[in-house]
Amino acid sequence: MGVTKMPYALKNKKTSELFSCTLLNVYDLPYYGVKLWEDRESAEAEARAFLREKGVEEPSEWEIAGLGEHQAKLCNVKLNNDPAKRVYLTDDGRIVAQRDET
Repeated sequence: MGVTKMPYALKNKKTSELFSCTLLNVYDLPYYGVKLWEDRESAEAEARAFLREKGVEEPSEWEIAGLGEHQAKLCNVKLNNDPAKRVYLTDDGRIVAQRDET
């Protein structure tokens, strides 16, 4: 059995927020988006260290969630490179963006 290729992200267990932060694109240009891995194995291997590197105090509050290709693309479209926005994966699989009011 091979590695399943689909996007994986980190989802907050309580709020369903998908973890977003400043990342680098393929041209090493910074953008604000959802951190994605190509397969579950990579996500499991890297997630805890990634969260610590980004200053997350409780990595156990985040779980790995599989996304469809369309959902993964929609995350960054809805974030619109805006660090004041957050995206959430709803129970019915929709991607919803909200401006962070804090």
